[in-house]
Amino acid sequence: MSSSASSQPVVHPAGSVRLLWTVLATVAVLTLLAYLVAFDQGAVSRSGMYLHELMHDGRHLLGVPCH
Repeated sequence: MSSSASSQPVVHPAGSVRLLWTVLATVAVLTLLAYLVAFDQGAVSRSGMYLHELMHDGRHLLGVPCH
């Protein structure tokens, strides 16, 4: 009776590493965006009132209390 399990090492495809970095980059960008919209209050977005008002409206859209 032969065993079907082989003793060869498991080789992960290179695409899984690329997928991991893509997922990590996406999570980082979404975390930064969530910070800017929910908690920034104008501290980072000093490029004028347009960006501040855009983030302010985003807080209202998401239901985050801002004032």
